[in-house]
Amino acid sequence: MLNVHLVPHTHDDVGWLKTVDQYYYGGRNNIQHAGVQYILDSVVEQLLQNPERRFIYVETAFFYRWWRNQRPSMQTTVRQLVDQGRLEFVNGGWCMSDEATTHYSAVIDQMTLGLRFLNDTFGRCGRPRVAWHIDPFGHAREHASMFAQMGYDGFFFGRLDYQDRSHRMAKLNQELLWRASESLEPPHADLFTGILPNGYNPPDGFCWDQLCDDPPIMDDPDLEDYNVDDVVKRFKMIANAQAKVYKTQHLIMTMGSDFQYENANLWYKNLDKLIRYVNAQQANGSRLNVLYSTPSCYLQELHRANLTWALKTDDFFPYADNAHNFWTGYFSSRPALKRYERVSNGRLQTCNQLEVLGGPSSRKGPFGAGDSETLRKAMGVAQHHDAVSGTEKQHVANDYARMLAKGWQRCQVVVSNSLAALSGSSAGRVYCDNLNISACPLTEASKEFSVSVYNPLARPVVWPVRLPVNGSAYGVRDAGGAPLACQVVPVSEATRQVRKDRGHAANELVFLVQAPPLGYSTYSVSRLQNGPPPASATPGPPAAIQNQFVRATFDPATGLLASLTNLETQQTINLTQNFYWYNASDGNSSVSDQPSGAYIFRPNSSTPFTISSSAKTQSIQTPELQEVRQRFGPWVSQVVRLHSNSKALELEWTVGPVPIEDSLGKEVFTRLDSSIRSSGIFYTDSNGREVLRRKKDFRPTWDLKQTEPVAGNYFPINSRAFIKDDKDQLTVVTDRSQGGSSIQDGSLEIMLHRRLLYDDVRGVGEPLNETSAVFPQGLVVRGRLLLSLAPPPLAADAHRPLAQENVLPPLLTFTEGGPPPGALLEFSGLQAALPPAVHLLSLSRWDDHSLLLRLEHQYQTRESKQHSGPVTVHLQKLFSTLEVVGVSEMNLSANQWLDEMKRLDWRPTTGGRPLKKPLGDPSVWEVTLTPMQIRTFVLRVARRR
Repeated sequence: MLNVHLVPHTHDDVGWLKTVDQYYYGGRNNIQHAGVQYILDSVVEQLLQNPERRFIYVETAFFYRWWRNQRPSMQTTVRQLVDQGRLEFVNGGWCMSDEATTHYSAVIDQMTLGLRFLNDTFGRCGRPRVAWHIDPFGHAREHASMFAQMGYDGFFFGRLDYQDRSHRMAKLNQELLWRASESLEPPHADLFTGILPNGYNPPDGFCWDQLCDDPPIMDDPDLEDYNVDDVVKRFKMIANAQAKVYKTQHLIMTMGSDFQYENANLWYKNLDKLIRYVNAQQANGSRLNVLYSTPSCYLQELHRANLTWALKTDDFFPYADNAHNFWTGYFSSRPALKRYERVSNGRLQTCNQLEVLGGPSSRKGPFGAGDSETLRKAMGVAQHHDAVSGTEKQHVANDYARMLAKGWQRCQVVVSNSLAALSGSSAGRVYCDNLNISACPLTEASKEFSVSVYNPLARPVVWPVRLPVNGSAYGVRDAGGAPLACQVVPVSEATRQVRKDRGHAANELVFLVQAPPLGYSTYSVSRLQNGPPPASATPGPPAAIQNQFVRATFDPATGLLASLTNLETQQTINLTQNFYWYNASDGNSSVSDQPSGAYIFRPNSSTPFTISSSAKTQSIQTPELQEVRQRFGPWVSQVVRLHSNSKALELEWTVGPVPIEDSLGKEVFTRLDSSIRSSGIFYTDSNGREVLRRKKDFRPTWDLKQTEPVAGNYFPINSRAFIKDDKDQLTVVTDRSQGGSSIQDGSLEIMLHRRLLYDDVRGVGEPLNETSAVFPQGLVVRGRLLLSLAPPPLAADAHRPLAQENVLPPLLTFTEGGPPPGALLEFSGLQAALPPAVHLLSLSRWDDHSLLLRLEHQYQTRESKQHSGPVTVHLQKLFSTLEVVGVSEMNLSANQWLDEMKRLDWRPTTGGRPLKKPLGDPSVWEVTLTPMQIRTFVLRVARRR
């Protein structure tokens, strides 16, 4: 038999054209008719009508909300449907996350959030066995690795590059084995992956939702419109055509689409008939068998076939649905939202940690009741493939930001309570969230204040602090009372323009702080009556800025960078950097009518426009800080910055409002042109973890016919990218997810901002033309890049810690006046710093007596001579205030005990069947980590007195 597995499903975006709330309740149906609560109501009712019927559900954020509103009798009914396998959860995260613009730590968090709810509510029968990413616009290798480590048996997705699909259809390779890590021993990161035949829609002519136009099955033979014979004939043709491009006698068909099944009776009544009439033909010799099914049932049949499967080791980026339609614009769309999501991720990790370290009083303490849950759920929603991706309507983007802001307000209470408990001081704390534009009312007005620096990393950090002030001289003392070197510099004109009336500081106070691992240090700042005057800015570029580690020279004629030197290794490269823009296609072209938009990047020429061939410059050179302030025009400026301890050169860029008076949409990027001989090769990270090799105009698994020489070579950069030759490696560390490429040898370009005048006809229905109340003329965006130069064997030792600090920077809190008498001014939650190769990825409250801990080896195999070996950590010697009295190891998503996690084995066509090696014994206190391994534990703890 040719078995056709019909999978009834709905795809419910956690925000896109409407907000999450509007989608759940069915509000704003003038935008899009969709109401998730009615879908779940209707599906449950229809499942009860026929025990053969099945349904899968994906987005836990919606299901969680629906579940809380149900009566106990309905909850009992739904539990029975789940236990019977008739209602099956797939994927199971809080959302279906984007794969290009998300950071792995945030993805793990949102998956854990959704899967824990399903675990707690439904037990083993509610645990998804299949990852289901039917809508994301390209697929990351790190996502596959994470899904494998979360215990999934397989992964299904819908979108695939049109050339790749054609190639795979011809080779019968639309189902494959994805080996998603170069470091983890197979099969720990191996994942069976299937490409769905119709994206995630039903076959043509077989859509029976209330929003569909296809005719129902009319099976009364006395009717003129009787169509059973036609329906059966057309379905047979579709099934037989699909069978020609898949390997087994089992086919999967997705019966549903966006927000369908609001009236589930329409679907199920016709599906019942389809199954009955097609299967009735078996009596006449038909070998076609149709059944209600789920992805896990289908996967089980593929496994029983006992075949070998093609092996894939790269990723599925970039994605194109046609020759001139590359979905590479969303790598950079809405750069301010992308940055806010990354900042919020760091704040959530800090909130989680302090909730653990501060104990019960962190949730209910002197500053009231707070929680980490609100921000955790907001971050879970923000990972959605139409959220951080930037592919939503403007009012929805605003709502995502609102939810993150609300979550941070709740977390501020947790942080304040925890720091009060740890320090012994309940002095009021102030949070200054606009320091990037030099605005903080407390520091601007106060003659004396304290700043506590909390470091969420498990190693000490030295961090430059820049505080807006109005005095001309200040004294700074550390937690021990020792004076620190500091510098007052004038606020730049670019900062004044971008902050407008949100702050009035004339100067910035700059000093270096040192914070202990997983702890805080408190610094006192006082204004001096008599002190050195602020540093002044000198017109023109300096010959060079340098410290003991880095030297950067400038072209005196243009004011642009000219070279970069690593003084420790005595290596120098020629390096220039400038800003450019591509003219975005408006769709009026003889080649293609595809315009650039929120999803699609399509410049109308491969040759960019230079914003300015030179920069007007000012420089500040002091022992503590050196800056070259560059102005490239009225809407682009930059500060090239080097602190006294910096091993990387900082480029703080400010772009906007992007002008559109010329009626041209603009894709603004910066390009670094170096003397490195990169030979068309560059490297980008995958979701912030492992690094992938990229080659211009090339795909590892098929012969690419390149049709867009710029957009077709753009890839997602989540935290870093680099180019290298035998001697030199130039790494760029980013502060948010961005798109980038190496179009010319020796160059790296990174997209910073996009302002477009046309919709790209992918459903969002509005151009990516961001404005705000503060910037009605167009959004201004500020960010920073860090440049690191090192010999290739040493480069990872530099860029891994840099990227980590960018994701988890210290949190500053302020109090009026000096440190309270008797307060503990310095604290570390660890007995000692973790080894350099080990990152404390997660530390959060699990229940009243337990915590969730994830330890990560942050280096790849052979990436670092010093740090790419196994590392051991003793769990009982970890915390300074917590005694670990019990440990249980879990899978990555913390919804199964590791020793109970059983996955299906799959055989690749090459390499044989890999032997499963244990990744460490969870029964011992000493935990060994191998390169790129993450180990997850629930620790039972007691608080030390």
